[in-house]
Amino acid sequence: MVETKREIERKYASDDDGLPDLTGVPGVAAVLDQGVAELDATYYDTPDLRLAAASVTLRRRTGGSDAGWHLKLPVSPGVRDEIRAPLSGTLPPALAALVRSRVRDGEPVPVVRLRSARDVRHLVDGSGALLAEVSLDAVRAERLSGGSGTAQWTEIEVELADGGDPAFLELVDERLRKAGVRPAKSPSKLARALAETDPAPRDAGSGKGGGKKKSSGGDLTAGEYVLAYLREQRDAIVALDPAVRLEVPDAVHRMRVATRRTRSAFRSYAKVLDRAVTDPVGAELKWLAGELGVDRDREVLTAHLTAALDDLPRTLVAGPVRDRLGTWARERHSGSRRHLVGVLESPRYLALLDTLDALLADPPLRRAAAAKPGKVAAKAVRKDVRKLSELVEQALWLPAGQDRDVALHEARKRAKRTRYAAEAAEPAVGAPARKLVKSVKSVQKVLGEHQDSVMARTTLGELAAVAHAAGESAFTYGVLYGREEHRAALSEAALPERWEKVRRATAV
Repeated sequence: MVETKREIERKYASDDDGLPDLTGVPGVAAVLDQGVAELDATYYDTPDLRLAAASVTLRRRTGGSDAGWHLKLPVSPGVRDEIRAPLSGTLPPALAALVRSRVRDGEPVPVVRLRSARDVRHLVDGSGALLAEVSLDAVRAERLSGGSGTAQWTEIEVELADGGDPAFLELVDERLRKAGVRPAKSPSKLARALAETDPAPRDAGSGKGGGKKKSSGGDLTAGEYVLAYLREQRDAIVALDPAVRLEVPDAVHRMRVATRRTRSAFRSYAKVLDRAVTDPVGAELKWLAGELGVDRDREVLTAHLTAALDDLPRTLVAGPVRDRLGTWARERHSGSRRHLVGVLESPRYLALLDTLDALLADPPLRRAAAAKPGKVAAKAVRKDVRKLSELVEQALWLPAGQDRDVALHEARKRAKRTRYAAEAAEPAVGAPARKLVKSVKSVQKVLGEHQDSVMARTTLGELAAVAHAAGESAFTYGVLYGREEHRAALSEAALPERWEKVRRATAV
């Protein structure tokens, strides 16, 4: 059983003066002494410190009020999600799964032990409600593997109370700075311990899933430019893995987009990277995107059909339509959820991550990789626009019906690829690419609405058949089906005007 907590905190360097007086902080009615807790934490990582390179921490801690296993995942500067599991002798499987995309088939090992004497104060308001916890930590660090030595320091940590207003931390910060206290140079105790017990410089990109990224044009070659973009997508896939497992809203969608952007770059920049090498990787990314899409597509479709049902007058709702739709959604979600977790645990998925790492470490560069990125990116985008133009015009010539629906869906997929290629080109190409992104996104939207209507009509037909077999009225499903047909017709009618804006967009 795990518990997730959003942690918002700030760290400060401390000297021998201890904690400044915080009774003057606006909103603070009292500063309550909570005594001193003795904490003993062992931090785990891979031998090449992949977790630390990604600002992820995994520890087993005794002492204090929250003894147990803690996994901290970065959200933004000063904000982390802490996933807690009960204290046990070995790493809990639930936490092991959340670091799988970084650890792969390896096992985290103890790297640092931190023992701290934590002098705690609670800042409370007039009603006695907790505003923040402030602690003065005397830390002793011992390197357990990958280095040697010990280190000692004292720091101040201010953690916002659950559900508190982050603006309160600004008030505490102002008071601490007036007292001469300055922010800590290291983002975490572990980061400082690693730095001070291993003085040898370390390449932050040496571990899997790590690496510094540089996506602007600058003096980069086209090869370096494209590889920087691909590293961003690889890192997004790896970082979003635990969020998908934890069912963080929109995580599946963002991970799926990262796989699509990677495939798009492989195809659009075929003059830079050899497709004989990238095509098999792209095929595996397509498989992953498909597996991710099972849950996501049904979630979007359920939301759309629910909203459409809400818009109907009560006189047009016959039978238990809402209950049947809810049952359908729950059954599909439960099954697809278990399947998706199985995919993320599969050897095939982990092998794909390893393959991406290997490709980026030893890229199959072609002659155009030595050229300037702006020229190569512009040419790649123009090629995608030409192909998109062919598909749109072909679809518009077809009569209404299944063939046209299929053609519009193919145009939609190409519009996504063209948009991703233009987005990747923006840093190197500038304004023309930004303008093209905006116009293609408009086309993609109307094509997406059309495809959503196609999928909705298919599902409504299935639900109507089940309802009829159960002796229920299928009238409402027919009403919704007709509305979806009208929606599709409006999308098709809007497409020519949207496409004309792409034609007028500044040539890339």
